[in-house]
Amino acid sequence: MNALHSIEDINTFIENETLSLVYISQPNCSICHALLPQVEELLREYPRISSRHVDAEEVPEVAGRFSVMTVPAVLVFAEGKEMFRKARFVPMGELNQQLAKLNHFLNE
Repeated sequence: MNALHSIEDINTFIENETLSLVYISQPNCSICHALLPQVEELLREYPRISSRHVDAEEVPEVAGRFSVMTVPAVLVFAEGKEMFRKARFVPMGELNQQLAKLNHFLNE
């Protein structure tokens, strides 16, 4: 998953993609490191969903901009609007269901 390095890059990415997922983590978070490969694997089933990774230590403004109080955080956007979010404990089954719904809705 490619990284974004500024709040401006994050905003531009979300605005320019029909379906997007932003994964927010921190370097010292073991859950973040364990969850990232699972999210990347799941996204292989949804090639229309663009994804990016944000290090909250590198881009501390991300916490205030998206009201993220804990990591890891997965934020899903459709046409620039937040549609789904999970933080700390991200159930992969629920994430898969939400991505499937959005993918289906936008394919109609």
